[in-house]
Amino acid sequence: MAVFQDPLIGHRHLSKDDVEWLHALVGDWQLLSDLAFSDVVLWFPHTEEGFLSPEERSFIALAQARPSTTQTLIHRDVVGDRIRADLKPMVERAWTSQVETNSSDQGQPSPARMRVQAIPLIHRGRTVGVITLHFAVAAMRSPSRLELTYRRCAEDLLVMVAEGRWPDASQEFTGYGGAPRVGDGLLRLDTEGRITFASPNAVSALLRLGVSDTLEGRSLAGIGSELQRATGVAVDESQPMMLTGRRAMRAELEAHGAAVTLRSIPLYRASRSGAGASSAGTAVAPVPPTSSRGAREARGGERFAALVLCRDVTELRRRDKQLMSKDATIKEIHHRVKNNLQTVSALLRMQSRRMDSQEGREGLRRAMRRVETIAMVHDSLSKGLEETVDVDELMRRQLHLAAEMAQSDRQVITALEGSFGQLPPEMVTPLALVITEIVANAVEHGFGPDPARRELHVSMSVQRHSDAAGRQRLELELTDDGVGLPEHEWEPGLGLQIVRTLVRGELSGSIEWETASDPASEAGAVAEPGTETARTGTRVKLRAPILAASMKTGG
Repeated sequence: MAVFQDPLIGHRHLSKDDVEWLHALVGDWQLLSDLAFSDVVLWFPHTEEGFLSPEERSFIALAQARPSTTQTLIHRDVVGDRIRADLKPMVERAWTSQVETNSSDQGQPSPARMRVQAIPLIHRGRTVGVITLHFAVAAMRSPSRLELTYRRCAEDLLVMVAEGRWPDASQEFTGYGGAPRVGDGLLRLDTEGRITFASPNAVSALLRLGVSDTLEGRSLAGIGSELQRATGVAVDESQPMMLTGRRAMRAELEAHGAAVTLRSIPLYRASRSGAGASSAGTAVAPVPPTSSRGAREARGGERFAALVLCRDVTELRRRDKQLMSKDATIKEIHHRVKNNLQTVSALLRMQSRRMDSQEGREGLRRAMRRVETIAMVHDSLSKGLEETVDVDELMRRQLHLAAEMAQSDRQVITALEGSFGQLPPEMVTPLALVITEIVANAVEHGFGPDPARRELHVSMSVQRHSDAAGRQRLELELTDDGVGLPEHEWEPGLGLQIVRTLVRGELSGSIEWETASDPASEAGAVAEPGTETARTGTRVKLRAPILAASMKTGG
């Protein structure tokens, strides 16, 4: 979940660790909202001066979470809004006095529809925020054992949050995707790692692994060992630490074709010799950040339980395997197509050597060049499975090879400026063919009839542009310093006809040829007597849209 971080950027009273801890909390506090059956909102002073001074201090909502275990009470998105007048006294007292505050403490009647609890966030001895929990008051109904256990777990986590103990980024990275949630399954362990509570979904998830006996009272680490012996699957040496609730981490259990991902969260409380746990009206003492269980307990922290979230990911793993199989198949197809095209190119080369007609040999040579261009594209696609292709290196090689294959004994110097970036695969093959034909045409006709001309320069410039609607287009220029376009009307040959067909049909773009004037000619310079007349050269401009729907990232 994103944080409205405008008030946090460059805040002179917050350290980098304070901001990162707030981000980590918001990234993982859906767990709190689900366990507490409440909406959660994070409040922060609206000005830097208000961080230290209570005069004219107000608060702004940085983030909010809605529970997935019950109905929400805050239907409107309040992120970025100023605090309401009826909530401000509670949040102000929690911020200033570092104590929890309930709506009943502020003179609100007990039978109200909603009860609010404000909890200060203490990090490194300072208040860095206040969270409010908004509960619906259940009417005439006794809570179930599941609800009581969830709320008890929420209270334990809230104490750790108020003391700055959770989340602890040094023990567990909380920003990963696909993590199990409360509704997927919850286990509560005691200090020895025995299961004291298992939600129905947790029972179902472990049942898929073949654990059919009653879970409560059994050791989760023992269950993991039984599954390991039954399947013979090697596991990480640190997994028993997670299964006993001694370490915050993730793991995955596999057995009988099923897979269940687990996440453990050790629960700590301050010892009597240190600061007491936060309760209503009781000050919350600062707890320095810690980096290990031993460091926690050395400072008075006592591990008394653990939460283990579990999620049945059998179907996800099956789909992952299918995707991997499909990706490998596609990669192999590209590889085989490339090999087949190279075989066709070799056959054309052999046939051209047997041809007596110079025109026939030239036609086969051009066909061979086109086949090798397509083969090179398939070779690049066979080396990666991404939705888009980084074509810069491919086009740089294609530019050089196209000039090399078209020339005889004279030198052609090529250069590429700009970057193609990421392009969809369906755009790469026609673009490579177009570049090959244009470069080959420039080399074959650019030297002209002058036998003394021994060098030709061919440059390619590429740019990407976006319009106001965010649609991207590719603009490509191919320029040579050859003899230029014929002065009279000219008809394009087969190669340039192929170019036009590919540009209009496959790329949905446009292409035009024009004279590339020599800089000296443009400046009005006159060639000295006895020197060669300045050559004009040819410039080819190509424009084509880049379909955003086919792309994963922009250039």
